[in-house]
Amino acid sequence: MADLTPKKIGDMTYQIDVDSSKGMHVPVTIYADQKLVEKMVAGRTIQQAINVSTIPGIQKHSIVLPDGHEGYGFPVGGVAAMDAEEGMISPGGVGYDINCGVRLVKTNLSEDDVRPKLKDLVTDLFKSIPSGVGSKGAVRLSPSQLDEVLVKGVSWAINQGYGTNDDADVCEENGQIANANPNKVSERARKRGAPQLGSLGSGNHFLEIQKVAEIHDEEAAKRMGIEKDSVTILIHCGSRGFGHQVCSDYLRISEQAQKKYNIDLPDRELACVPNKSEEGESYREAMFAALNFAWSNRQMLTHWTRKSFERVFKQSESDLDMKLIYDVAHNIAKVEKHKIDGKLKSVVVHRKGATRAFPANRDEVPLKYRDLGQPVLVPGSMGTGSWILLGKENSMDASFGSTAHGAGRMMSRTKARRNFTEDQVKKSLSDKGIFIKSLTRDGVVEETPEAYKDVDAVVNVSHELGIATKVAKLVPIGVIKG
Repeated sequence: MADLTPKKIGDMTYQIDVDSSKGMHVPVTIYADQKLVEKMVAGRTIQQAINVSTIPGIQKHSIVLPDGHEGYGFPVGGVAAMDAEEGMISPGGVGYDINCGVRLVKTNLSEDDVRPKLKDLVTDLFKSIPSGVGSKGAVRLSPSQLDEVLVKGVSWAINQGYGTNDDADVCEENGQIANANPNKVSERARKRGAPQLGSLGSGNHFLEIQKVAEIHDEEAAKRMGIEKDSVTILIHCGSRGFGHQVCSDYLRISEQAQKKYNIDLPDRELACVPNKSEEGESYREAMFAALNFAWSNRQMLTHWTRKSFERVFKQSESDLDMKLIYDVAHNIAKVEKHKIDGKLKSVVVHRKGATRAFPANRDEVPLKYRDLGQPVLVPGSMGTGSWILLGKENSMDASFGSTAHGAGRMMSRTKARRNFTEDQVKKSLSDKGIFIKSLTRDGVVEETPEAYKDVDAVVNVSHELGIATKVAKLVPIGVIKG
């Protein structure tokens, strides 16, 4: 097997040079520390990033972020920008869980307020939020209502009474991306998606009650309305079976269309089509529909979370000050303008397991944070911590305005099931003061903290490189898993 060890070219920056014999058009850049790089080299992560560099129209470099690990076609924790006119769009570059993302809600409660009622709270949340594989949401949608969700995203949910316009103001794209087209979505995706709106799902999706353990940037924390020891809620989920089916459908369409466009790639999982082709336009419009589905989904879960807190603490959500701090997407492709060779250029930025991390004064950052920079949410594993970061100027040149999206897996679900038992994981969480409720044994075991990289190390790389810097660390006290 070829040696895929990248060379160190700077602080926490590694590179694989362009090798035309491998069909590479651009180098691969890896942002990581030595330990994280070694983990990537041991798996298929680097090979996958090299494969991405062979896609026609790719610009500047194929990027692996510090949480990078093997994915479908593209590595998870991968970013690639394609020329919007001449380049490609790839369903595998977004992934199956379109707009899997996280949102953070604040409260004015302290850990001391929550601890005595923690079990009641987690139990109430578990009862009121549908979770698990194939779980059904609590709403029944007619075909025309589903169309509305797919076009309106968060604003559909708000119009139905699930939250307020303040929530939409602090979502990426205001929780409603334009040009989504329900007609580009298959009947099968609609059938899978319609019953699942308003559900958490399974796998690494979760709802966590967390406390603010450390504050690193006082001004930014104050602007977000959080202080040390206050309690927050992090909700992590995506577009459920709907997005999964959209991805499956368009992977098949892209694979069939490649012959027509003379596209030859080293891995069929990279299947892509020209961004400006009929198939490319259709995929984008369907993917945007899935983005809106996911934003609406997270909005509904936020509403039920607020209602649970109201019941358990016998106070209203405004008394509890349960404001949404931010909502960010992890799996997405959209056209943005970036500087390449000194010129502003329109490119299709694919973020797969990556978070947008725009600096201050970009129009895309919500007004509330525009002079500060975009909040970035990096969830860890359920026994460690999560981070709030702030997008910085260096991200634009280094990574097309992107940073890591989480800790990143380093142990397969199968291996986790082999090596751990439910009781072991629950006991180790309980020893740290974390109470968990999960639908299944596997839901706990597969997500054991030991299956993940060290989120602090991942965040440290982003912070040291000035891509997105530390604001606060949050640690879990209560967890709900599908």
